[in-house]
Amino acid sequence: MGYLGVSTSATGRRWIGPAADAERLAQAMAQATGEPLALCLLLVRQGVATEDVPAYLAPTIRDTLPDPRSLRDMEPAATRLIAAIEAREPIAVFGDYDVDGGASAALLVNWLRAFDITPTVYIPDRIDEGYGPNEPAMAGLAKNHRLIVCVDCGTLSHGPVAAAKGADVVIVDHHLGGETLPPAFAVVNPNRQDEDGALAHLCAAGVVFLLLVEANRQLRAKGREGPQLLDLLDLVALATVADVAPLTGVNRALVRQGLAVMARRERAGLVALADVARLDTAPSAYALGFVLGPRVNAGGRVGRADLGARLLSTVDPHEAGSIAARLDEFNSQRREIESGVLAEALAQAEARGTDGPLVWAAGEGWHPGVVGIVAARLKEATNRPAVVIGFDGDEGKGSGRSATGIDLGTAVQRVASEGLLVKGGGHRMAAGLTVTRANLEPAMARLGALLARQGADVLGPADLRLDGVLMPAAATIGLIETLEKAGPFGMGAPAPRFAFPAQQIAATRVVGSGHLKLSFWEGAGPRIDAIAFGAADGPLGALLTRRGGGRVHLAGRLDINSWNGRRSVQLMLDDAAEAL
Repeated sequence: MGYLGVSTSATGRRWIGPAADAERLAQAMAQATGEPLALCLLLVRQGVATEDVPAYLAPTIRDTLPDPRSLRDMEPAATRLIAAIEAREPIAVFGDYDVDGGASAALLVNWLRAFDITPTVYIPDRIDEGYGPNEPAMAGLAKNHRLIVCVDCGTLSHGPVAAAKGADVVIVDHHLGGETLPPAFAVVNPNRQDEDGALAHLCAAGVVFLLLVEANRQLRAKGREGPQLLDLLDLVALATVADVAPLTGVNRALVRQGLAVMARRERAGLVALADVARLDTAPSAYALGFVLGPRVNAGGRVGRADLGARLLSTVDPHEAGSIAARLDEFNSQRREIESGVLAEALAQAEARGTDGPLVWAAGEGWHPGVVGIVAARLKEATNRPAVVIGFDGDEGKGSGRSATGIDLGTAVQRVASEGLLVKGGGHRMAAGLTVTRANLEPAMARLGALLARQGADVLGPADLRLDGVLMPAAATIGLIETLEKAGPFGMGAPAPRFAFPAQQIAATRVVGSGHLKLSFWEGAGPRIDAIAFGAADGPLGALLTRRGGGRVHLAGRLDINSWNGRRSVQLMLDDAAEAL
């Protein structure tokens, strides 16, 4: 039996609420701390002990930042970077074309700028060069640079690193490492096979930030002061959220502080991007992941690969405005391309079947810049790991996204090591691969078999996990602001969701492209507005628009709606069920 008796909701999900012992712990926490029970239910779910509540609600970088030297090769990497500064050596930064790669490159550019050094930034073209270092590019950079720093890439690039003759290569990455490392001067990566995994949740920008922390420490030991690093946390926050890194531990503190830095509107590129996206409220983790991040990514997906790094590193407002406008246009193009590929991929996946351990689709000419987004859509629709591949000639480039609890990156790397893939790698929740036409079917079969061993073939529809019950009178702006103290929310730290039991629907109407607006109440007291995106023509809309006076259980996330200077409570509705 589900929470509130909901075993099959309007969207076919079972509701799961807090266990009895969790509710008891939350009640005791509320009595001891004076915090609202709703917040305490959330904190218990996040594993916070009563004595740790004050520190958790006000996390600091100082208290949560790990020792950078706990990562292998960190000290020599920082030492080599400082030596290049002191010798005024030409430095190149080779980055990935996504948000994490662009932000990582921008971190180094901003830090080096304080020493009056402007590095060469090289971002490969997704279509012509593919992901990561390639031999021609690395050999070319090595001719004119003594130090090449690869960020968000390079851990598996044995040949390209070897091709950089005459230059030292430092790799700062977070993707899964192989059994051997490339011949680099240093490889700083919490996902090397000889690391303990304690910092495996960091994105590449987080690892770069730790490198700069260690470099500043070494500078202080020499009697010199390095640049102020806290001012760079807006870049780390953007990369952490956009790369879907879990918002736990130090990541939570980095993003929280980074959002505060971003709110100061001091970085030209992010100001221009927020303005072109019409963001008129303080930045949030949602805005980083779903508004700003996709626009930065659009350059690498369907436009010019270097635009994201250029936007995030420029100090010229006019250049920032021009780049932001172009990225916004590219993002619109990306949405159009994605829509067509998604329709084809969904039809193909459904014809093949979506109840196995792997959902996959492959098509001729599918743009490699959108296959990852389409894979994410397939994963969301099926709660199965998904891979989408676009073929151009005999080779196809694909991207995969995983379901919770399934390590896709390791499985892809295993299939690549067995020779069924040209190459492949990634991390737990996302991976990339290249495959020939001849090996497509056997490679996907082998990948599916490996994922089945992890239980991917028995995943059911995703349960809706709720943090407790609320009544409309308790859902106030003050409560929402209090709950936000436990944030930011995102991957690994889901936003709090509550059930409103046995409510009456006061009014419904369709707005926009099939969204459903409504208001509800208990029958007395305040009414709350709610919105269910894309629900008007689905089973959720059918239940909510049915007339007859029956009460319904509602479930969703509370939000503050700001309109014309007025702030009001709004429920972002996820699901509903008849109250029997």
